[in-house]
Amino acid sequence: MIVSLDELKKIREYYKKKSKKVVFTNGCFDLIHSGHVDYLIKAKNLGDYLIVGLNTDDSVRRIKGEKRPILNQNERAFILSSLKPVDFVCLFDEDTPAKIIAELIPDILIKGSDWSIDKIVGRDIVEENGGKVVTIDFVNNQSTSKIINTILERYK
Repeated sequence: MIVSLDELKKIREYYKKKSKKVVFTNGCFDLIHSGHVDYLIKAKNLGDYLIVGLNTDDSVRRIKGEKRPILNQNERAFILSSLKPVDFVCLFDEDTPAKIIAELIPDILIKGSDWSIDKIVGRDIVEENGGKVVTIDFVNNQSTSKIINTILERYK
């Protein structure tokens, strides 16, 4: 389900009262591939509910460059929200998910293992509130950039 931050705060409060573990991760999730799905399955397995913070198109352009994203934010949000492990998707326009993390204070914060723990945005907030930060290894060395480069090489 695609929700606003205000809706997400209410949902989070409800699950907190029910002692349910809320897992949060974020990213651009442009051209969703098997590596993304594996990552999301592993993230969901660490708690009861998985929330994905999704960078808006403007945010992706600032981070990845003017040619990205390939799929717009509505398409990416719809695809993510349709995946079995994902319970909620919330768009954010900032370059980092710091605001969402500060508002939600998830029980578990997830990032890919390409991030060192000390560089993960929101780590301090989550840990100060008794939560934990976990990194997940990627499978098959998949990436959207590699897919784009393969397409460009094959269809020049």
